[in-house]
Amino acid sequence: MDKPLLRGTRGGFTDERLPINNVFHPSDLSPGDEGAFVHALKLALAARAKLSLMHVRDRSEKVQWGDFPKVRAILIRWKVLPEGCSHDDVVKAGLRIYKVKTHGSDPAETILEHLEGHPADLVVMATRQRHGFSRWLYKPTAEPIARQSGVTTLFVPKQVTGFVSGEDGSVSLRRILLPVDSSPHPQCALDAASTMALVLGCPKVSFNLLHVGSAADMPALTPPQQPGWSVKSETRAGDVVEEILRAAADGPADLIAMATQGHKGFLDALRGSTTEQVLRECHCPILAVPVSHPNG
Repeated sequence: MDKPLLRGTRGGFTDERLPINNVFHPSDLSPGDEGAFVHALKLALAARAKLSLMHVRDRSEKVQWGDFPKVRAILIRWKVLPEGCSHDDVVKAGLRIYKVKTHGSDPAETILEHLEGHPADLVVMATRQRHGFSRWLYKPTAEPIARQSGVTTLFVPKQVTGFVSGEDGSVSLRRILLPVDSSPHPQCALDAASTMALVLGCPKVSFNLLHVGSAADMPALTPPQQPGWSVKSETRAGDVVEEILRAAADGPADLIAMATQGHKGFLDALRGSTTEQVLRECHCPILAVPVSHPNG
């Protein structure tokens, strides 16, 4: 059986494909990170991929290997493995788990350096949602990693349950919102979201393609062709971020998938990209799919 694939883009939007062989989950090991971890674990398990867990500490922090998430205990709870199973049983289930602990004064920089030497196909990470002045008091980690690594990233906000149950590993990915515009072209985001749903074995998925602006400017897309899946398109007028959040709440959406090309100008750098602005307010995970161009 062929490996599940995430589409990648180089030199614009293409049909180039990337296998899900490596899932990377950086964690601060704090309460609230469990949601992102169970999404990373479920995706790696479904794709039979390598799962790398990484913690960046400062030199004064004491971190033991036992502080990392207990993979076997969760797989037993999910009834993937029996009680009393061994490490070899985890491998037989199709999982290769690697744990990395290192130190660095800037977690984002340290993680980006690691990704340069150990490329990943999918990054899954928790993010804190901050508003107003409080956002300036903390140096962000999740968004710069996604923006600078060029790797497809699944963000799971810390206060959001998401579409993977930590209790039994069940998946509730039924409604996917895809904001679309002519630039960056959203086909790669649609392909990546479709692949994720396919990997997770979702029998019924509704894709909502949302364009904020004139209907004449809505880009043409090639929809996924799977029995039980449906696609609908709609246009709205108004502020882009507000309309995306409103559409996500109306569904409600289980996932928002967005093509992203980072900050495009000075104001974007101050406010954050559209994806980052949506991430601060949304109540579901976001899949950010980078679109790269020859000229950067």
